[in-house]
Amino acid sequence: MIPTEEMPEHRREFVESLRGFAQRECGTREQRRALTDDDRITHSPELFAKLAGLGWIGCAIPEGYGGGGGRIGDACLLVEEMAYGKVPLFGLGVSLVSSTVVERFGTESQKKDILGGVCRGEVLATAISEPGTGSDAGSMICRAERRGDRYVINGQKTWISCAHIASRILVLCRTGSGGDKHDGITMLDVPADSPGLEIRPIATLGGDEVNDVYLTDVEVGADRVIGTEGGAWHQIMRCLNTDRLMCGSMFLGHARRAFDDALDYVREREQFGRPIGSFQAIRHRIADLATELECCRLLVRDAARKLDLEPDRQVPREASMIKLKVTETAKRIAIEGMQLMGGAGYTLEYDMARHLRQSIVSTVYAGTSEIQREIIGRSYGL
Repeated sequence: MIPTEEMPEHRREFVESLRGFAQRECGTREQRRALTDDDRITHSPELFAKLAGLGWIGCAIPEGYGGGGGRIGDACLLVEEMAYGKVPLFGLGVSLVSSTVVERFGTESQKKDILGGVCRGEVLATAISEPGTGSDAGSMICRAERRGDRYVINGQKTWISCAHIASRILVLCRTGSGGDKHDGITMLDVPADSPGLEIRPIATLGGDEVNDVYLTDVEVGADRVIGTEGGAWHQIMRCLNTDRLMCGSMFLGHARRAFDDALDYVREREQFGRPIGSFQAIRHRIADLATELECCRLLVRDAARKLDLEPDRQVPREASMIKLKVTETAKRIAIEGMQLMGGAGYTLEYDMARHLRQSIVSTVYAGTSEIQREIIGRSYGL
């Protein structure tokens, strides 16, 4: 658990409320299996609506747009505790990350509409990747042609998280060209039920997480441009702090839970007349994982504290360190946890198999570990 004594009182109370919610709604393996159809469903609209009703989804969104007026640190705690509690709310982190660019670059009308929708429990997704453009997203070819006061979009997006449950999708597409491949990219707010927009789920180990999105002559008004035409890439870059911090917070929660589940097991499981956790080989492995987990916690807390104090501050090195360290650690803890639990960790009776499926891909999406290492290395002038 997070040492709450280091938090201000309002955040201690918030964390306790979040833990109580998670325990009530999915505190048992039976509840979680029922909510997720045996781990195939990653998002519960019913629980998302309950979070919205409690006012928690928009905890870090300004009050003027329907939120709670808190800071990024509050959102980090929300995402972390929901992940720790195994609450099936994959759309939560995706929506909060997607809303950041709207809050920073959207018009007043867009903020009230889109951010207000998120606070009310609508899922918001962002579509960047394409079949030929993953890490090199600046090479995207999905195009939007301006026709009077409308844009007509044609192209394909892929690996789009939560598109199948989203009310709207922020689609990055090419509207022009320039000297740099990252110029001429525009973000458009596209309703998910737009004629010509087709969403096809991609089957994965993790369940219903990602999708292909096909856009055929999809029309949206010019008033749906988020920020400036042709400037979407630079807008997205300004919001990567939040993206990577949120990802780190989510997988810090997953890592903590996988660690605690493994720890509980080695304390209780007996072999050769004693708990297996009492054997030095197991005890030392637990010590190493606990140390790595504490490093992750401190990285996340430090970045959240900095951004609480200076929301517009850019911390690209720290954000990439968080994405790299926390996801690699979450994956390691899940793999080690399965080894520590032996055959039990491989069964659906326990959550460890789900921990593994969730964490194994975390080092790939939202910027691979290799990309994060590049960013960190270049930040030192290399």
